[in-house]
Amino acid sequence: MVAALLTCGTAVLAVVEKQMTISLSFATHSLPLWFLVFALFLPRIALFVMWLQGGLAPFHLHSIIPLLFAVFLPRILVLFLIYVDQGLSLWFIIHLVVALLVWGGSGHKMRHRRYRDS
Repeated sequence: MVAALLTCGTAVLAVVEKQMTISLSFATHSLPLWFLVFALFLPRIALFVMWLQGGLAPFHLHSIIPLLFAVFLPRILVLFLIYVDQGLSLWFIIHLVVALLVWGGSGHKMRHRRYRDS
C-alpha cells in the first residue's frame, strides 16, 4: 500500500512539474518593473531610457518601423513589447486601458478647445 501511494505521489509530482515548466516557459518577463510603471506616464522617455540601457535588445527592434512607432505612437510600441514579453497579462490590460483613456481624452480636449476659440 505504501508503494502504491509513493508511485501515485510520484506520478502527480511529475504532472505538476510538467505543467509548471510549460507555464513558466511561456512568459519571459524580461521587462523591468520600473519600465512598466514609468511607461504608463511617459512612454517616450521610458522607451529612450530602456534603449540606452540596452534592455530592448532581446526584442530585436532593428528596423525603421520600431523607430517610427517610438516617435509617433509610443504607447502601441509599449503594448507590443509587453505582449511579446508577457502575453495578455495584467500589465498589458493596464497599459491598454491607459492608452484608450489617453487617446479618448485627448480628442475631447482638442474638440473643446476648438469650440472655445471660435
